[in-house]
Amino acid sequence: MQVNALMELKKDKKMWELLKYNSYWVKELNRSSLNVKKYKEEMKNKYKLRTTDKISEAIDNIDLISNVLGALK
Repeated sequence: MQVNALMELKKDKKMWELLKYNSYWVKELNRSSLNVKKYKEEMKNKYKLRTTDKISEAIDNIDLISNVLGALK
């Protein structure tokens, strides 16, 4: 694995944790540093860090707050 790819993985705690639990990615990352992008997408999917996930979570929170406020009236 190239040093810059390794440093990028160690910089982000969630990326490093996913690598520990899914060691098959080590082989893929050793083959090509272009696989770092695929790895990041996998990490975002697993930990729900995509923009759509964040928007969905915000909408769910707004619904919850609105239901609580409606119940208090």
